[in-house]
Amino acid sequence: MDTFGVASDGRLFRNANGNYIDPAAYGITWRRGREDVLTLDERALELAKRPYDLRHAGISFWLASGVDPAECARRAGQSIQVLFRYYAKFIAEARDHANGLIEESMRRWERPGSTEQDV
Repeated sequence: MDTFGVASDGRLFRNANGNYIDPAAYGITWRRGREDVLTLDERALELAKRPYDLRHAGISFWLASGVDPAECARRAGQSIQVLFRYYAKFIAEARDHANGLIEESMRRWERPGSTEQDV
């Protein structure tokens, strides 16, 4: 980015004329970019092997961070049904985390001598 900057619309990858990369060449461009910026160890882990991997990682991160699944689906431009199908593991983890928070709050509430301020 320091050398070539980004396109006026924010795209990182573009052809020599500054236009969109032909879909047939995108994989090659992505592979070359990975080779230029990742270490051999990182490439061996297949980190961000495909551009889609970044999208998946981003959505997974949102869910793991506790963002509401409906908001994640909206931001990702997909239906909530698709989100539930492909990210069920992360949604289950968020549910388990939420259950833990609720149970801890209930324990504090039920403690003798507790007040609303304690909760």
